[in-house]
Amino acid sequence: MHPAPSVIFFSTFSGLGFGLLIFLGLGMPATTGFNAFIFLAIAYLLAVGGLISSTFHLGHPERALKAFSQWRTSWLSREAWCAVAALVLMAVYGAGLVFFEQRWTPLGVLGALASLGTVFTTSMIYGQLKTVPRWNSPLTPANFISLCIAGGALLAGQIVPAVALLALAGAIQIATWLRGDSAFANSGTTMQTATGLGHIGSVRAFEPPHTGTNYLLREFVHEVRRKHAHKLRIIAIMLMAVLPVVLLLLPFNHVLALFAVLAHVGGVLTARWLFFAQAEHVVGLYYGKR
Repeated sequence: MHPAPSVIFFSTFSGLGFGLLIFLGLGMPATTGFNAFIFLAIAYLLAVGGLISSTFHLGHPERALKAFSQWRTSWLSREAWCAVAALVLMAVYGAGLVFFEQRWTPLGVLGALASLGTVFTTSMIYGQLKTVPRWNSPLTPANFISLCIAGGALLAGQIVPAVALLALAGAIQIATWLRGDSAFANSGTTMQTATGLGHIGSVRAFEPPHTGTNYLLREFVHEVRRKHAHKLRIIAIMLMAVLPVVLLLLPFNHVLALFAVLAHVGGVLTARWLFFAQAEHVVGLYYGKR
């Protein structure tokens, strides 16, 4: 798949923002007043900024509001409703923290659940696609949710949970890569099954369907050399999990904590690029790209 910068930015930063909202909704850190405002501002900038960036990949951004009408069948629509619910609930909850210095626990818990639901619905936009075997797995939502919660713990300053959650997110990321590498072959999708001519024999394209590129090739066919992918995976896992954990295990220092956050963000961005760039859409079979 074409690794569009807007979608990479969206899936990375909105996940971090909603992850921080989850911890704030659960009272971690237990802060009120101006400090609570700072945490909420960071969370909203990340979450809302990520959501807005996702519209840049739409052919007609002005039609984005129509997504709300398809909640019965569309994970994108469910994501939109969950996001609105999370942001509204956490805004009311945040008002209690900032202006009244009170924690309205039921609202915070509901906001945290809606934030978690937003990330889950985002992951299912990709995880439901049988046409992309690498994504069509329970590991896709597990990957999104684990990184969301780990990043949220890191931003919320919850050192002990962050160490454990970062290690878990790293393990799930590695499992996602390992499973994904064989997913297309294991899906059984070939030119024979796609055309229904397998009973005759081996099927191949006689000639290209056209001499130039088209929308399908631009959006759904992107090839990454294996050696480059391995290097990027090492960089991603080192930045997203290993380095932040090492920094958090050192005596606490705000500078080290900042580096841990920056390293984690860099690692997730790298992993998200690979998430899209290595996704093999079955349409590539018809162009000899699989």
